[in-house]
Amino acid sequence: MRARRIVDTAIELAEKGGFEAVRLRDVAAEADVAIGTLYRHFRSKEDLLIAVLTTEVEQLESRMRSRPTPGATELERACEFFRAATNGLVRRPRLSRAILRAAAGGDRELSDKVAGFHVRVTDVILQAMRGRTASAGPAAADAISSADEKAVAELLRHVWFSCLIAWGGGLMNPDQVNAQMTVAAAILMRGVAQR
Repeated sequence: MRARRIVDTAIELAEKGGFEAVRLRDVAAEADVAIGTLYRHFRSKEDLLIAVLTTEVEQLESRMRSRPTPGATELERACEFFRAATNGLVRRPRLSRAILRAAAGGDRELSDKVAGFHVRVTDVILQAMRGRTASAGPAAADAISSADEKAVAELLRHVWFSCLIAWGGGLMNPDQVNAQMTVAAAILMRGVAQR
């Protein structure tokens, strides 16, 4: 319960002021927990923001369970997924930039948590491509997906994450991210179909 309150407080602070606003002492004070309690759950600002990222992925998975991605083809569903997911992220730009900064920061002690995020996003992309509701988790997706299908989902995740980093740095706008994802999905899926 305390960890959830800490994460919710970090979300509020990041939405107001971005990465810089998530100071651990401020989070502890706003969440009404001792700083030692915060450190028992999260060892750094980046660790806390990765927990926020996990919360965001859980919400995305929940939406996928209740509403599979619309579209008649894998390509249409993939493009719709990336459009909806990108638009959802950029709706709260300060928070999104803060969590992207933490995820791309290269903190080796957080690499397992960041890798877990990437596995979960790949699973959600696979579900969107198939037009199905969420599976039991990454292992279930691996058991039923073809090697090509999983490779496409992983590559699309890499492109998307790269585009989001570019958006976070002011190099792309959301429309450019969506256009890039449409091109990447079309090229990758056409290439698999021609094999």
